[in-house]
Amino acid sequence: MNPIRVLLADDHALVRAGFRSLLESLGARVVAEASDGHAALRLIDAHRPDIVLMDVAMPELNGLEAAARAAQLYPAVKVIILSMHASAEYARRAVRAGAAGYLLKDASIAELELALNAVMRGETYLSPAVSKHIMAVYRSMDGETNSLDQLSPRQREVLQLIAEGHSRKEIAEKLSISVKTFDTYRAQLMQQLDIHDVAGLVRYAARMGLVRTDE
Repeated sequence: MNPIRVLLADDHALVRAGFRSLLESLGARVVAEASDGHAALRLIDAHRPDIVLMDVAMPELNGLEAAARAAQLYPAVKVIILSMHASAEYARRAVRAGAAGYLLKDASIAELELALNAVMRGETYLSPAVSKHIMAVYRSMDGETNSLDQLSPRQREVLQLIAEGHSRKEIAEKLSISVKTFDTYRAQLMQQLDIHDVAGLVRYAARMGLVRTDE
């Protein structure tokens, strides 16, 4: 049986090294490593791994947004989101984004193996600590749509970059848009979210898991 081919995406080199060692001990093969969401998407395209282990909090393009794009562009590639947080909101968004799993970073090696095997069978794997929370959230939502889900992928990307503290000019350059276009996106965000200053956007982005807080 061919080894499971895995792409690691985490902005901490030591975390990647730790997961690489664990994966290799399980007989999996790490085909590439990425330190941000944009790099992860490029490497998915280049290597077409079986599974991507994707950190939820990465700079410029977070793991949840990258997972959503990967699900659309590379449906055969399965993404397992990695997080320190047993958060119902993060887990709900991961599943809605198309992730095949949500695994806590402090999981045991036995649980990592369970997650890999479940996802390879076409199942969805959720760490036990979060599965009960996400089911409760789905029951309580009763069809309601989270405000973040109403934003376009580009709006969410702009929001993350704002929350990371990049300047107007820096964001415009990163996204290959004019400063005027950036101002339009920022105005749209404030209007749609009913938030009227940049500090409010930053707090909202942190609450929604777009940027790292205490991870």
